[in-house]
Amino acid sequence: MALILSTCIFSEVGLHYQIASAEPSSVGFREYIDTFDGYSLKYPQNWIQVRGAGADIFFRDPFVLDENLSVEMSSPSSSRYKTVEDLGPPEEAGKKVLKQYLTEFMSTRLGVRRESNVLSTSSRVADDGKLYYQVEVNIKSYANTNELAVMPQDRVPRLEWNRRYLSVLGVENNRLYELRLQTPESVFVEEENDLRQVMDSFRVNKVAG
Repeated sequence: MALILSTCIFSEVGLHYQIASAEPSSVGFREYIDTFDGYSLKYPQNWIQVRGAGADIFFRDPFVLDENLSVEMSSPSSSRYKTVEDLGPPEEAGKKVLKQYLTEFMSTRLGVRRESNVLSTSSRVADDGKLYYQVEVNIKSYANTNELAVMPQDRVPRLEWNRRYLSVLGVENNRLYELRLQTPESVFVEEENDLRQVMDSFRVNKVAG
């Protein structure tokens, strides 16, 4: 079973932005509501929207460029999800999420190595009565300082980046939705409360018609 979790998104961009809205709230967040595709979330009010980023919606911290959120969905014409449990239990969903991330981050560069693990998986029933899965993974990327060196001792691996990825998965309209949050591990503790509020705010909604 293929997760969405891809960069191929089919949406009516022009109509989408006419009906999606971002309204200020009083607690440091804005609410984003997409009535066309059927989801809503809150995001930090100082984050900026980046268009053409490959996801249905993409917001980024303007100061910590590696910190961002996006939403992706399965194609409405090819998916028939009834519940997030179609992915299996949370642990199985976590493995699929991690596998998809690693597929996306595959590199043809010499000397690149990735270390990854699933940190946690869980499920919850939100106030809309729907079941959501939450997945947290860590991925580290290492690269050799001189990948063309002949002698092994001259190819010293160095840490390129170390990131936390947080996903919330939900099903509605026969589609699988995924909220994705990315943040450097170095700032995760400082940003954790805000990130978890974003995760808790994610809802998938019935689309009329």
